[in-house]
Amino acid sequence: MAKLRSPEGGCPWDREQSFATIAPYTIEEAYEVASAIEEKDWPHLKEELGDLLFQVVFHSQMAAEQGLFRFEDVVAAIVEKMIVRHPHVFSDADTPKDAVAQTAAWEDLKRKERAAKHTSLLADVPKALPALTRAEKLQKRAGSVGFDWDNARKVLDKIAEEAAEVVDSVDNGSDPAHVEEEMGDLLFVMANLARHLKIDPEEALRKANHKFVTRFRHIETSLEAQGRSPAEASLGEMEALWVEAKGLPKKS
Repeated sequence: MAKLRSPEGGCPWDREQSFATIAPYTIEEAYEVASAIEEKDWPHLKEELGDLLFQVVFHSQMAAEQGLFRFEDVVAAIVEKMIVRHPHVFSDADTPKDAVAQTAAWEDLKRKERAAKHTSLLADVPKALPALTRAEKLQKRAGSVGFDWDNARKVLDKIAEEAAEVVDSVDNGSDPAHVEEEMGDLLFVMANLARHLKIDPEEALRKANHKFVTRFRHIETSLEAQGRSPAEASLGEMEALWVEAKGLPKKS
C-alpha cells in the first residue's frame, strides 16, 4: 500500500484517494463479505475478506502519511479493547453463564466507557449504518434505560397510527417533504417492531427482496417462453404469473 501511494512510481489513482473517497468502497466490501457468507461461498469469502482487509490497510496508510496512526496502532487498539471487554477471559472476573449474559456484560462495559467520556447514549451509533439497522440500534440503546414500549402489541398499535398518518398526508395532498417524514416515522416504528420480535430488520428485508426477485424472474421466464417481455404483458397477466410463482416450491 505504501508503494501504491508513493509519489515516485506509485499508482496515480491510489495517490489521489482520501478517507472520504475510500469510505464507500469500505462499506461495499463489507457487504460483499456478508453476501459471500449468505451464499455459503467459502472460496469467495476468503477473497472478499482479503478485499476488506485491504481497505483497513488503505485507511491506515493514509493515516500514517498524515501522522495520525499506523496499521500497528489499529491492531493494538482492537487487542486492548477485546481484553478490556472480556475480563472473564483475560482476568479473574466471573464467566457469564451464557451468550445472553455475556451480551449484557458487554453492553454494560460500553455504557461505562460512554459515561467516562461524558457522551450521549446514542453518540456512537454510526451514522453510516443502513438506516433500518441504525434505527434498530438507536431504539435498543434507548430501551436499555427504559425508554421503550413494554410489548410488541403496543408497537403494532403505533404502526397502525403511523400508517394512518401516511394515508392522511397523501389524501390531503401534503407536500412531498411531509409525506417523506411520515413514511420515515412508519419505517422507524417497523424497525422497532422487528426488534421486539427479535427479528433483524435488514435480514428480513433482504429475504423479502430475494423473494421478490425470484417471483419476478418467474414472470420474466414464463413470458420469454411465449416470446414476450413483461412490457408486452398486461398487469393482469403478470399478477396471475406472480400468484403462480407463489405456489412454486422454494429453492434453498
